[in-house]
Amino acid sequence: MGRKKHTAEEIVAKLRQVDVLVSQGRKVAEAIRSIEVTEVTYDRWRSEYGGLTGDQVKRLKSLETENQRLRRAISNLTLEKLILKEAASGPEGQRQQNF
Repeated sequence: MGRKKHTAEEIVAKLRQVDVLVSQGRKVAEAIRSIEVTEVTYDRWRSEYGGLTGDQVKRLKSLETENQRLRRAISNLTLEKLILKEAASGPEGQRQQNF
């Protein structure tokens, strides 16, 4: 069986579906099977998306994307700074030592 990548909105909908089924008296394991995911997946989803609404999930994902972009920018700037620092010090053999 192939793996399916669920969107954040689909995950929230499936978590709500499990909540409804449990409130109707079905067992949690049975409700999880009805949304066609494993208990491990359900637990992971519950810890990440539990209690969020669709709008909150969209906001969370956009913030995660922005955070990733900013981290990459900082990494690039740090690398450029190190390269410039090394270039400013000159070649290894021509360094002058101050005594």
